[in-house]
Amino acid sequence: MIDLATWNLSVPVGNPPATIDTPRLVSGFKDQYFHSNTGTLFFWSPVTGSKTENAIYPRTELRETYSNGTLRNWTYPDADNLLYATLAVNQVPSSGKIVIGQIHAYNSTKPLVKVEYQYKTSKLSGNIVAKVRMRPDDKEGRVITIAENVKLDREFSYLIHLSRSGTLSISAAGYQWDNKISATWRDKPLYFKAGVYVQDNTGYTSEGGKVTFYKLDIDHNKG
Repeated sequence: MIDLATWNLSVPVGNPPATIDTPRLVSGFKDQYFHSNTGTLFFWSPVTGSKTENAIYPRTELRETYSNGTLRNWTYPDADNLLYATLAVNQVPSSGKIVIGQIHAYNSTKPLVKVEYQYKTSKLSGNIVAKVRMRPDDKEGRVITIAENVKLDREFSYLIHLSRSGTLSISAAGYQWDNKISATWRDKPLYFKAGVYVQDNTGYTSEGGKVTFYKLDIDHNKG
């Protein structure tokens, strides 16, 4: 059973989109966009869904919190910070792209990391791509292909690890990349996100991103 006690949930309905707080999520919240009643987490975000402020695409996505629902933000020198997930991508929009995990920066539109599944129709499979801002003020992220030929409905794992020394390691589907980020990130409040953030906003209501998570865990190891 996946522990939801460190997350809240944004769903792409309403204006602004609804946020399901941590206690309500833990008590068994479910709707057409999210449920956890099989021990796994099901996420669905149509391309026609409503969008959060400053976003151009819709999402059904978890955001890191404390168990009482307060938003959790952290700075990387304080701990070894890990987000681990096992999942399968079940559907993609016509762009082929969905974000499945992030390290986001608080009060910023520029995340440190986005882990993206990019489906190629010609190959009938997708790549796992990381978009990394080595510095907070980088306009565009550096694009790194972590893994290739990951089919729809295939179960795979990813790990995002940001050490207290500033080494960022991203592994997915058995492959790994790591590098040192700029120390200018040191004092920036950060937080993890996971779910389905579709990189598309046009099409029918049946078009979108659908993902099933089998494992999802956060660790901030201070030892």
